[in-house]
Amino acid sequence: MDSKLLAQVLKQDNQPDYRRRQVETDVFGHLISDWEQATDLPATLRARLIEHVPLSTIEAVDSGESKRGDSTKIVFRLADGELIESVLMCHRDARNTVCVSSQAGCPMRCAFCATGRGGFRRNLTADEIVDQVLHFTRQLKTVGGRVSNVVFMGMGEPFHNYDAVLSAARTLNSADGLGIAARRISISTCGLVPGIERLTDEPLQLNLAISLHAPDDELRSRLMPVNDAYPLAELLSAVNAYVTRTRRKVMFEYLLLDGVNDSPEQADRLAELLSGSPLFHVNLIRFHRTGDFRPTPKSRRDDFLLQLKSRGISATHRVSFGEDIKAACGMLATKNKPTGKDLLSSRP
Repeated sequence: MDSKLLAQVLKQDNQPDYRRRQVETDVFGHLISDWEQATDLPATLRARLIEHVPLSTIEAVDSGESKRGDSTKIVFRLADGELIESVLMCHRDARNTVCVSSQAGCPMRCAFCATGRGGFRRNLTADEIVDQVLHFTRQLKTVGGRVSNVVFMGMGEPFHNYDAVLSAARTLNSADGLGIAARRISISTCGLVPGIERLTDEPLQLNLAISLHAPDDELRSRLMPVNDAYPLAELLSAVNAYVTRTRRKVMFEYLLLDGVNDSPEQADRLAELLSGSPLFHVNLIRFHRTGDFRPTPKSRRDDFLLQLKSRGISATHRVSFGEDIKAACGMLATKNKPTGKDLLSSRP
């Protein structure tokens, strides 16, 4: 829902102050799918909203469900024709996690990520981010479920769109919004230090995840150009300040690339790099092919994990969802403005 358009209509119609709260209850509480369902609103206002305020700022134009049935990817078209992707992941323990996009495309150009190869087009608004979660919330309502977790790990770099991302997180968390606990909302960054510093001062207790993927500056700069601007020493300094201030655990994401970052020596360097805090946790991620890199074989992934643990590092293998529908880590890469059934089949 476009909150600015809503505010304009309510002001133009001289609606009482409580009317906006009614609308928000209808949208976020009752999860209406059409303004006509908002029967607590005057009929004249409903007609105005139908004409001037679309219930969603995004339109689902294609979808795919994994063979296991535990993940669904939706391609959304924005009002200006841009396309983004979002993923619903249904866990065995009944958690339902939505992975949202914060940008159309991405400017960060990480070598292993399909999204960045398509370039950056624009930031999303807070409403466009929230509407991704609302879409899946309405979908789950039909089977008696709810969205329990949200991760900002879809298309784009969240801290490159900080204000809209935090505004969306506040709405998702608010009792007047979807009421998702702040500790069930995670923001992943490739390492934009100013964003980490701003998050450190936020009162909202969100989870922070760092896309690390290399244990030294030379390799990380090759894989992630952002490291030239914010090398590991500066990044870790900001993360340590965050931990000191918030006492919150930080997740470090490490995509295992065959012959690139998965040697025993690199496991040792990673352990040394992250030995400074018991609140650091490493998520080892199986690479899903999107270009020239290859995934590390399972035996070496297991060895890498055991080596980290032997050095006292908290670490796990992260469960992957949706590889068969190109919904897994690093695979979201909608081309700009295709249409119809070509959307899900046109991935690189």
